[in-house]
Amino acid sequence: MQQAEDYRAEVQALANLLEPLSDDDFNIRTQFRDWTINDVIGHLYMFDVAALKTLQGEGEFAAFFAPIQAQLAKGASLRDAQTPWLNGLAGRALFDRWRENAQAVADAYAQADPKQRVKWAGPDMSALSSITARQMETWAHGQEVFDILGEERIETDRIRNIAHLGVATFGWSFANRGLDIPEPAPHVVLTAPSGATWEWNDVQPDNRVQGSAVDFARVVTQVRSIDDTKLGLTGAIAGKWMAIAQCFAGPPADPPAPGTRGPG
Repeated sequence: MQQAEDYRAEVQALANLLEPLSDDDFNIRTQFRDWTINDVIGHLYMFDVAALKTLQGEGEFAAFFAPIQAQLAKGASLRDAQTPWLNGLAGRALFDRWRENAQAVADAYAQADPKQRVKWAGPDMSALSSITARQMETWAHGQEVFDILGEERIETDRIRNIAHLGVATFGWSFANRGLDIPEPAPHVVLTAPSGATWEWNDVQPDNRVQGSAVDFARVVTQVRSIDDTKLGLTGAIAGKWMAIAQCFAGPPADPPAPGTRGPG
Protein backbone atom coordinates (compact mmCIF):
# COMPACT_ATOMS: atom_id res chain seq x y z
CA MET A 1 0.00 0.00 0.00
CA GLN A 2 1.27 3.44 -0.92
CA GLN A 3 -0.28 4.69 2.32
CA ALA A 4 2.27 2.61 4.23
CA GLU A 5 5.06 4.50 2.49
CA ASP A 6 3.30 7.79 3.21
CA TYR A 7 3.20 6.81 6.89
CA ARG A 8 6.90 5.93 6.76
CA ALA A 9 7.69 9.34 5.27
CA GLU A 10 5.61 11.06 7.97
CA VAL A 11 7.56 9.23 10.66
CA GLN A 12 10.84 10.23 9.02
CA ALA A 13 9.85 13.90 8.90
CA LEU A 14 9.20 13.88 12.65
CA ALA A 15 12.29 11.78 13.35
CA ASN A 16 14.48 14.29 11.49
CA LEU A 17 13.18 17.02 13.78
CA LEU A 18 13.77 14.95 16.92
CA GLU A 19 17.17 13.55 16.00
CA PRO A 20 19.27 16.41 17.47
CA LEU A 21 17.38 16.52 20.80
CA SER A 22 18.96 15.55 24.11
CA ASP A 23 17.25 13.43 26.76
CA ASP A 24 16.32 16.62 28.63
CA ASP A 25 14.77 18.16 25.52
CA PHE A 26 12.16 15.42 25.49
CA ASN A 27 10.78 16.91 28.72
CA ILE A 28 9.79 20.14 26.90
CA ARG A 29 6.06 20.77 27.32
CA THR A 30 3.98 21.27 24.19
CA GLN A 31 0.82 23.33 23.70
CA PHE A 32 -1.28 20.14 23.64
CA ARG A 33 -2.81 19.46 27.07
CA ASP A 34 0.55 20.14 28.71
CA TRP A 35 1.98 16.95 27.17
CA THR A 36 5.75 16.74 26.93
CA ILE A 37 7.54 15.56 23.81
CA ASN A 38 8.08 12.31 25.75
CA ASP A 39 4.31 11.99 26.16
CA VAL A 40 3.75 12.59 22.45
CA ILE A 41 6.28 10.01 21.28
CA GLY A 42 5.13 7.53 23.93
CA HIS A 43 1.57 7.90 22.66
CA LEU A 44 2.59 7.38 19.04
CA TYR A 45 4.76 4.40 19.97
CA MET A 46 2.02 2.65 21.97
CA PHE A 47 -0.59 2.96 19.24
CA ASP A 48 1.90 2.05 16.53
CA VAL A 49 2.52 -1.18 18.43
CA ALA A 50 -1.25 -1.67 18.64
CA ALA A 51 -1.49 -1.19 14.86
CA LEU A 52 1.17 -3.86 14.35
CA LYS A 53 -0.51 -6.27 16.78
CA THR A 54 -3.93 -5.95 15.15
CA LEU A 55 -2.47 -6.82 11.77
CA GLN A 56 -1.12 -10.00 13.35
CA GLY A 57 -4.58 -11.06 14.51
CA GLU A 58 -7.51 -10.31 16.80
CA GLY A 59 -6.00 -12.27 19.69
CA GLU A 60 -2.69 -10.43 19.49
CA PHE A 61 -4.45 -7.08 19.58
CA ALA A 62 -6.79 -8.09 22.44
CA ALA A 63 -3.91 -9.31 24.60
CA PHE A 64 -1.98 -6.09 24.00
CA PHE A 65 -4.80 -3.61 24.40
CA ALA A 66 -6.81 -5.14 27.29
CA PRO A 67 -4.62 -3.65 30.08
CA ILE A 68 -4.70 -0.23 28.42
CA GLN A 69 -8.47 -0.41 27.95
CA ALA A 70 -8.84 -1.35 31.63
CA GLN A 71 -6.97 1.80 32.63
CA LEU A 72 -9.15 3.95 30.37
CA ALA A 73 -12.31 2.32 31.76
CA LYS A 74 -11.24 3.42 35.25
CA GLY A 75 -11.09 7.02 34.06
CA ALA A 76 -7.39 7.23 33.29
CA SER A 77 -6.34 9.66 30.57
CA LEU A 78 -4.50 8.39 27.51
CA ARG A 79 -1.30 9.81 28.97
CA ASP A 80 -1.88 8.04 32.29
CA ALA A 81 -2.80 4.79 30.54
CA GLN A 82 0.47 4.66 28.61
CA THR A 83 2.67 5.26 31.66
CA PRO A 84 2.62 1.67 33.04
CA TRP A 85 3.15 0.25 29.57
CA LEU A 86 6.15 2.48 28.86
CA ASN A 87 7.66 1.46 32.21
CA GLY A 88 10.05 4.40 32.39
CA LEU A 89 11.05 4.38 28.72
CA ALA A 90 11.78 8.00 27.78
CA GLY A 91 14.10 10.37 25.97
CA ARG A 92 16.50 9.09 23.36
CA ALA A 93 15.76 5.45 24.22
CA LEU A 94 12.05 6.00 23.60
CA PHE A 95 12.81 7.86 20.38
CA ASP A 96 14.94 4.99 19.08
CA ARG A 97 12.30 2.38 20.02
CA TRP A 98 9.51 4.38 18.38
CA ARG A 99 11.49 4.88 15.16
CA GLU A 100 12.53 1.23 14.93
CA ASN A 101 8.99 -0.04 15.55
CA ALA A 102 7.55 2.42 13.02
CA GLN A 103 9.66 0.85 10.30
CA ALA A 104 8.24 -2.56 11.23
CA VAL A 105 4.72 -1.12 11.03
CA ALA A 106 5.39 0.39 7.59
CA ASP A 107 6.94 -2.85 6.33
CA ALA A 108 4.01 -4.94 7.56
CA TYR A 109 1.30 -2.70 6.12
CA ALA A 110 3.14 -2.32 2.82
CA GLN A 111 2.57 -6.06 2.30
CA ALA A 112 -0.94 -6.25 3.78
CA ASP A 113 -4.23 -6.64 1.92
CA PRO A 114 -5.77 -3.14 2.04
CA LYS A 115 -9.21 -4.71 2.60
CA GLN A 116 -8.16 -6.87 5.56
CA ARG A 117 -10.40 -6.14 8.56
CA VAL A 118 -8.56 -5.32 11.77
CA LYS A 119 -9.68 -4.76 15.34
CA TRP A 120 -9.26 -1.42 17.08
CA ALA A 121 -10.28 0.39 20.25
CA GLY A 122 -13.32 1.64 18.35
CA PRO A 123 -15.05 -0.05 15.42
CA ASP A 124 -13.20 -2.51 13.22
CA MET A 125 -11.57 -0.99 10.15
CA SER A 126 -9.69 -1.96 7.03
CA ALA A 127 -5.91 -2.22 7.01
CA LEU A 128 -5.93 0.72 4.60
CA SER A 129 -7.85 2.86 7.09
CA SER A 130 -5.59 1.69 9.92
CA ILE A 131 -2.32 2.80 8.32
CA THR A 132 -3.92 6.04 7.11
CA ALA A 133 -4.94 6.72 10.71
CA ARG A 134 -1.35 6.11 11.82
CA GLN A 135 -0.10 8.66 9.29
CA MET A 136 -2.77 11.12 10.43
CA GLU A 137 -1.89 10.75 14.09
CA THR A 138 1.86 10.99 13.44
CA TRP A 139 1.26 14.17 11.45
CA ALA A 140 -1.17 15.67 13.97
CA HIS A 141 0.83 14.94 17.12
CA GLY A 142 3.99 15.83 15.24
CA GLN A 143 2.50 19.28 14.73
CA GLU A 144 2.68 20.10 18.43
CA VAL A 145 6.36 19.15 18.42
CA PHE A 146 7.11 21.28 15.35
CA ASP A 147 5.16 24.13 16.99
CA ILE A 148 6.93 24.07 20.34
CA LEU A 149 10.36 23.81 18.71
CA GLY A 150 9.50 26.75 16.45
CA GLU A 151 10.05 24.79 13.23
CA GLU A 152 7.94 24.83 10.06
CA ARG A 153 7.25 21.39 8.59
CA ILE A 154 7.80 20.98 4.86
CA GLU A 155 4.45 19.64 3.66
CA THR A 156 4.02 17.31 0.70
CA ASP A 157 1.09 15.89 -1.24
CA ARG A 158 0.96 12.85 1.03
CA ILE A 159 -1.24 15.09 3.18
CA ARG A 160 -4.03 14.13 0.77
CA ASN A 161 -4.56 10.96 2.84
CA ILE A 162 -5.30 13.09 5.89
CA ALA A 163 -7.55 15.44 3.96
CA HIS A 164 -9.49 12.47 2.58
CA LEU A 165 -9.90 11.10 6.10
CA GLY A 166 -11.20 14.49 7.17
CA VAL A 167 -13.80 14.49 4.39
CA ALA A 168 -14.78 10.86 5.08
CA THR A 169 -15.48 11.61 8.76
CA PHE A 170 -17.99 14.41 8.05
CA GLY A 171 -20.86 12.31 9.39
CA TRP A 172 -18.82 10.97 12.31
CA SER A 173 -18.08 14.49 13.54
CA PHE A 174 -21.80 15.03 14.11
CA ALA A 175 -22.87 11.51 15.13
CA ASN A 176 -20.09 11.32 17.72
CA ARG A 177 -21.75 14.26 19.50
CA GLY A 178 -25.24 12.81 19.21
CA LEU A 179 -26.19 15.37 16.56
CA ASP A 180 -28.21 14.82 13.42
CA ILE A 181 -26.01 14.58 10.33
CA PRO A 182 -26.89 17.47 8.03
CA GLU A 183 -27.24 16.93 4.30
CA PRO A 184 -25.70 17.30 1.86
CA ALA A 185 -22.04 17.11 2.78
CA PRO A 186 -20.22 20.25 1.60
CA HIS A 187 -18.20 20.46 -1.58
CA VAL A 188 -14.54 20.48 -0.49
CA VAL A 189 -11.99 22.18 -2.73
CA LEU A 190 -8.39 22.17 -1.49
CA THR A 191 -5.07 23.33 -2.84
CA ALA A 192 -2.32 20.76 -2.41
CA PRO A 193 1.23 21.69 -1.36
CA SER A 194 2.22 21.02 -4.98
CA GLY A 195 -0.41 23.47 -6.22
CA ALA A 196 -2.78 20.79 -7.51
CA THR A 197 -6.50 21.12 -6.82
CA TRP A 198 -8.29 18.34 -4.95
CA GLU A 199 -12.08 18.07 -4.76
CA TRP A 200 -14.59 15.95 -2.88
CA ASN A 201 -18.42 15.73 -3.02
CA ASP A 202 -20.84 17.38 -5.43
CA VAL A 203 -20.23 20.92 -6.62
CA GLN A 204 -22.34 23.29 -4.47
CA PRO A 205 -21.54 27.01 -4.70
CA ASP A 206 -23.62 27.68 -1.55
CA ASN A 207 -22.20 24.81 0.54
CA ARG A 208 -18.42 24.64 0.35
CA VAL A 209 -15.12 24.45 2.23
CA GLN A 210 -12.23 25.90 0.27
CA GLY A 211 -8.57 26.64 0.98
CA SER A 212 -5.24 24.94 1.52
CA ALA A 213 -5.10 21.22 2.21
CA VAL A 214 -2.72 21.93 5.09
CA ASP A 215 -5.22 24.27 6.78
CA PHE A 216 -8.02 21.75 6.26
CA ALA A 217 -5.93 18.94 7.74
CA ARG A 218 -5.07 21.13 10.71
CA VAL A 219 -8.73 21.81 11.41
CA VAL A 220 -10.02 18.23 11.07
CA THR A 221 -7.19 16.93 13.29
CA GLN A 222 -7.84 19.78 15.77
CA VAL A 223 -4.29 21.11 15.85
CA ARG A 224 -5.50 24.60 14.96
CA SER A 225 -8.60 26.69 15.52
CA ILE A 226 -10.29 27.44 12.22
CA ASP A 227 -9.91 31.12 13.15
CA ASP A 228 -6.15 30.65 12.82
CA THR A 229 -6.46 29.39 9.23
CA LYS A 230 -7.48 30.93 5.92
CA LEU A 231 -10.14 28.37 5.06
CA GLY A 232 -13.15 29.81 3.29
CA LEU A 233 -16.58 28.53 4.38
CA THR A 234 -19.80 28.98 2.45
CA GLY A 235 -23.14 27.96 3.97
CA ALA A 236 -24.40 26.87 7.38
CA ILE A 237 -23.50 23.19 7.04
CA ALA A 238 -19.87 23.95 6.22
CA GLY A 239 -19.66 26.29 9.20
CA LYS A 240 -21.19 23.78 11.62
CA TRP A 241 -18.88 21.04 10.37
CA MET A 242 -15.65 22.97 10.66
CA ALA A 243 -16.59 24.13 14.18
CA ILE A 244 -16.61 20.51 15.44
CA ALA A 245 -14.65 18.55 12.78
CA GLN A 246 -12.92 15.52 14.28
CA CYS A 247 -11.28 12.92 12.07
CA PHE A 248 -9.97 10.76 14.92
CA ALA A 249 -11.70 8.14 17.06
CA GLY A 250 -12.67 8.62 20.69
CA PRO A 251 -15.12 10.80 22.59
CA PRO A 252 -16.02 14.24 21.25
CA ALA A 253 -13.12 16.67 21.50
CA ASP A 254 -13.22 20.42 21.10
CA PRO A 255 -10.78 22.25 18.83
CA PRO A 256 -8.20 24.56 20.43
CA ALA A 257 -9.17 28.13 21.21
CA PRO A 258 -7.98 30.76 18.71
CA GLY A 259 -4.37 31.75 19.19
CA THR A 260 -3.47 28.89 21.54
CA ARG A 261 -1.71 26.64 19.05
CA GLY A 262 1.09 27.71 16.76
CA PRO A 263 4.86 28.12 16.46
CA GLY A 264 6.52 28.37 19.86
